Amino acid sequence: VQLQACGGGLVQAGGSLKLSCAASGTVSLINSVGWYRQAPGKQRDLVATLTTDGETNYADSVKGRFTISRDNAKNTVLLQMNSLKPEDTAVYYCNAVRIGIRRSDFWGQGTQVTVSS
Repeated sequence: VQLQACGGGLVQAGGSLKLSCAASGTVSLINSVGWYRQAPGKQRDLVATLTTDGETNYADSVKGRFTISRDNAKNTVLLQMNSLKPEDTAVYYCNAVRIGIRRSDFWGQGTQVTVSS
């Protein structure tokens, strides 16, 4: 599975951005997709996940502001980010998980999101 993320950029606090992640390869075996983020000097943290059953999970810090969704026809995962805050500044990575004999994680290349105050 290959993942290509895009949509990052510079936005003022209170603004919105929409990230997109296009998946290719054996996408039919993916069990869940998600977005993670990593700020400078910090670990990579979960932002949101979406299973094939439609279940979502969000970090407390983004609940009510971010929405994860997917476009199955385009094999794309989206992250709509509203009411952005400076603390949302990070490199955002899309993720896909395949559960077989063992778990396999696939990562996109990351896209920078910078929120100015």
